Amino acid sequence: MTQATTPLVLVDGSSYLYRAFHAMPPLNNSKGQPTGAVKGVINMMRRLLKDYPGSPVAVVFDAKGKTFRDERYSEYKAQRPPMPDDLRSQIQPIHDIIDAMGLPRIVVEGVEADDVIGTLAREATEKGIHTIISTGDKDMAQLVNEFVTLENTMTETKLDPAGVVEKFGVGPELIIDLLALMGDKADNIPGVPGVGAKTALGLIQGLGSIAQIYERLDEVATLSFRGAKTMAPKLEANREAAEMSYWLATIKVDCELAVGAEDLAVKDPDNERLAELYEAMEFKTWIRELGGTVTAAAAEPAAPVAPAPTNVEYETILTQSALDEWLSLLHESVLIAFDTETTSLNYMDAKIVGVSFSVEAGKAAYVPLAHDYLDAPQQLDRDTVLQALKPILEDPTKQIVGQNLKYDQSVLAHYDIQIANICFDTMLESYVLNSVGSKHDMDTLADRHLGVKTISFEEIAGKGAKQLSFNQIDIATAAPYAAEDADITLRLHQQLFGQLLTQPALLSLYNRVERPLIDVLSRIERTGVMIDPAQLAKQSVELAATITQLENQAHEIAGESFNLGSTKQLGEILYNKLGIPVKKKTPKGAPSTAEPALIELAEEYELPQVILQYRSATKLKSTYVDKLPQLINPTTQRVHTSYHQAVTATGRLSSSDPNLQNIPIRTAEGRRIRQAFVAPPGYVMLAADYSQVELRIMAHLSGDKGLIAAFSAGEDIHRATAAEVFGLLPMEVDAESRRKAKAINFGLIYGMGAFGLAKQINVGRKDAQAYIERYFERYPGVANYMERIRAQAADQGYVETLYGRRLYLPDINSTNGMRRQAAERTAINAPMQGTAADIIKRAMIAVDKWLVEDQVDARVVMQVHDELVLEVKEDQAQQVAISLCKIMSKAADLDVPLVADYGIGTNWDEAH
Repeated sequence: MTQATTPLVLVDGSSYLYRAFHAMPPLNNSKGQPTGAVKGVINMMRRLLKDYPGSPVAVVFDAKGKTFRDERYSEYKAQRPPMPDDLRSQIQPIHDIIDAMGLPRIVVEGVEADDVIGTLAREATEKGIHTIISTGDKDMAQLVNEFVTLENTMTETKLDPAGVVEKFGVGPELIIDLLALMGDKADNIPGVPGVGAKTALGLIQGLGSIAQIYERLDEVATLSFRGAKTMAPKLEANREAAEMSYWLATIKVDCELAVGAEDLAVKDPDNERLAELYEAMEFKTWIRELGGTVTAAAAEPAAPVAPAPTNVEYETILTQSALDEWLSLLHESVLIAFDTETTSLNYMDAKIVGVSFSVEAGKAAYVPLAHDYLDAPQQLDRDTVLQALKPILEDPTKQIVGQNLKYDQSVLAHYDIQIANICFDTMLESYVLNSVGSKHDMDTLADRHLGVKTISFEEIAGKGAKQLSFNQIDIATAAPYAAEDADITLRLHQQLFGQLLTQPALLSLYNRVERPLIDVLSRIERTGVMIDPAQLAKQSVELAATITQLENQAHEIAGESFNLGSTKQLGEILYNKLGIPVKKKTPKGAPSTAEPALIELAEEYELPQVILQYRSATKLKSTYVDKLPQLINPTTQRVHTSYHQAVTATGRLSSSDPNLQNIPIRTAEGRRIRQAFVAPPGYVMLAADYSQVELRIMAHLSGDKGLIAAFSAGEDIHRATAAEVFGLLPMEVDAESRRKAKAINFGLIYGMGAFGLAKQINVGRKDAQAYIERYFERYPGVANYMERIRAQAADQGYVETLYGRRLYLPDINSTNGMRRQAAERTAINAPMQGTAADIIKRAMIAVDKWLVEDQVDARVVMQVHDELVLEVKEDQAQQVAISLCKIMSKAADLDVPLVADYGIGTNWDEAH
């Protein structure tokens, strides 16, 4: 056996042809010729060539006409609709470009592309050649072995033997049995009636292959899946169908081919021909890459508004026969846009009122299930419809697309439905493309990317206190709104994902960070966290007394009673009666009573100090101490926050109801609130957070040798900085010097200048400037990085995190000096903040996988900044903590150690 140094790459061209057609926006060149599928397929080919330089790459397409399967089973794929004309017209350009790229293109009559790929993969395996099969087809999982891996370029997923088990529940050797039992409506493989994915899995995991199942039919009734007791007679009655399905699902691996696995090689591209083809398609970027000139016709906008479908058809499903037609369509489709309509935005309380779906732009359906106004027409039974949708949504081979699917996932969980493959979320696709300066709700995205003004919820439900909930809206009004949601979501996905496909770093960020995080966050949200209301009630009484005391103190200082919550009355007292000088003004020129102004005044005057204490106490009382008990869910007896992935510019998560990110930790009162976050009996709270993560990222990004050496040696970085900047020996650094050094470390990465640092550490501006200069002398890599990142930001208009997240800076070249300087400070800090956000998200995904796969008796209950908080079985806490920190420390590969520390306690404050 010989071992190839680079893998053989076999591309399932037919699979990508259809997937690119549905994934890309309906682009056209200036002559009206469709080009979206061409762009999608060729972009994936370019990506593969980049990922596997030097590898032999072959692209395999289905031949026209019948195959050997059709000859034996005439119904095979018979129900498939004809290829859309817009796709058919793009096949030849795809073939032509692939040929011009120098890639072998294989088409064999009488068999399918799967069979050709199977034959080449088997030959490669026999010769010890590692093979990558690039496909989105689930049937190919049967070909996976120690030498053969499946790779989906669009979703950036790879399946080795262990990955097949993780995704399908069985190994590659049993994939054919799984497909044969459950059938495949897309290919018209009959399967066994009444056997879905879960039943098939239960049979195979319980008894083995189809052959073994039929040998042990008397044992079927003893298995634990639903319907096991009546399954054996069904299997017996459909033995012939099962055997035929097995034959149809088996990929042929002994085709007669004109070329072998070792004959495939990539030739030099014909750049002249490529330039002609790109010119015809009007792909301006690729023309430029070849050194060509873009004609006026080829200068299409970077993100064109997608044309609307000529006919929009929305259907309201009120009968079983209409539902059955759509269920058949959903079973046949790979990509499904799905949406729920509910009674509430609170995922813990929401009840499903109806569902909508779409598989083709311009066509969608709404199924009303629980509209409850007096004259509502007869609706299909909610549980029956959801049970019919359950095998579709739980099929890992279906690609579900939605807008904010985390919400739908959490709502469906109440009905025992788990979307198996949340593949595309338009909110997150938009967020990854550009997180700055715009909202990512569907109405905004539809207007921006599709030029469509959607029906708003307020248009059908009204506003304010009289606003109806969705179940109160008549079906005739509700149905177009709901169906439009599914249709617009599908069309947005085509537009947004088409842009992601052209930007590999952003596509990777979406596929490896944001998309997998949906399930993780949904699980954390639904788990919730326990609150001790008795502790908060006691604190509320004490805070009320403190607030009264502060009010009295303020009145005494002012010499009169006034409303501390009134900015007008406060301004009158501060600036007119007491004659305190005005340090800051509002945008309209009035003396400011906002917090920054009061903080500055509090350095010299007593009343601003008292007002700040009063505001802090009242905010704690109203926002947390009094509100948290009201948020306890009566069913779970826990508080369930909502985490938001698409809000902050840097990629950090935010949360609401309650906002867990803003509970103070530096004050005694804030820490007391954290003491009310408790674990149930037998469990403890485990909190793990990253140590100085942004400084470590700075060391990595800047490559500064001094910082890298200090972190690698495990030194206290603030003590090391103090020694360097203040010219001390490490043992001479006292607490005050370390505090100043800490302010310098963090101040500089936030772009702080000498003036800000002087105020921070209470020294003269000249001294502060000297400290900054000395810092940069000791850490020149940091100074170089800052200069470099400013220039880079000014040149390209954005900065990036370590994982490719883009942070756009619209003011980086502003003529307004203050705006430009603010953007420059952001340019320095955003890559660190953004990378820290990416790292904790990657850690959350890894931790969730570990907890689920190893069935650890622990649950993540909160994520706050760089910290994960878990409930863990008391007697396993130390062991879990060590494993947790180890996983977190591997979430990024930096030039310095990534360190996670942990604490354990009966409440969050003790654990932190």
